[in-house]
Amino acid sequence: MTELISAATLIWEGALAGGLAVFLRIGAAMAVLPGFGEQTLSVRIRLAATLALTLLVAPAVAGAMSPPAWGEFARLLGTETAIGLAFGLMLRLLIHALQIAGTIAAQSTSLAQLFGGAAVEPLPAIGHLLVVSGLALAAMTDLHLRLAEALILTYQLFPAGTPLASGDLAQLGIGHVARAFSLAFSLAAPFVLAAFVYNLALGAINRAMPQLMVAFVGAPAITGAALALLALTAPLMLEVWLTALHATLDRPFATP
Repeated sequence: MTELISAATLIWEGALAGGLAVFLRIGAAMAVLPGFGEQTLSVRIRLAATLALTLLVAPAVAGAMSPPAWGEFARLLGTETAIGLAFGLMLRLLIHALQIAGTIAAQSTSLAQLFGGAAVEPLPAIGHLLVVSGLALAAMTDLHLRLAEALILTYQLFPAGTPLASGDLAQLGIGHVARAFSLAFSLAAPFVLAAFVYNLALGAINRAMPQLMVAFVGAPAITGAALALLALTAPLMLEVWLTALHATLDRPFATP
C-alpha cells in the first residue's frame, strides 16, 4: 500500500511540475495574445482562460517533455517566459498592423479625429473598427483551437527548457515588424490612393477657381468617399489580415 501511495505521489508530482512548466509558456503568451490579452478583459477572465488552455495543451505535450525537477524552475522561468512572449508578440504585431492601417487611412482621409477615444487605446474610428472586426473574425474562426495547435507546435520547435538564441530572436522580430508595417500599408493603400486623387483634383479646381473655398466644398466629399470606400474594402482587408494571422499560427517562429 505504501509503495502504491509513493508511486501515485511521484506521478502527481511529475504531472504538476509539467503542468506548471506549460503554464509558464502559455501564461506569458496569453498576456499579449490577440483577443485573450486585451486590456478590456479582466484579470480573472485571463487567468481562467490561461488555466483552461494549459489543461488543453499539457496532456498533448506530456509525451514530448520529461517532468522537470523542482530545482529547474528558476531556469524554466526565463526560457519558457521568453518563448511564450515571443510567440504572443508575433501575433500581437498583426493587431498593430490593423491599428497602423486604420491610422494611415484616417490621416489620409481627414477622419483621424472622429471618435478618436472610443477604444482603450486612442485610435481613430477606422482603426478601432478594424481591430474589433478583426478580433471578432478571428474568434469566429476558432481562434482558441488554432492557438492551442500553435502552442503544441512550439514544443516541437522548442522543447521545454530550450533557450532562444538572441541573434535568431532579433532576426525574427525584425522580420515580423517589417511584415506588420508592410501589411498595414497594403491594407490602407486604397485610402492613400483616394486621398492622392482627391488632393490632385482639389488643387486643379483651386487653380481654375481661386475664389472658391475648395476646402469647404471638398471636406464633405472626402469624408463621404472614405466611409463608402471603407464599406467596400473592409471585407477584403479583413480577409487578407485573417490569412496572415492563420499563416503565422500554422508556422510559428518562421521568419516572414
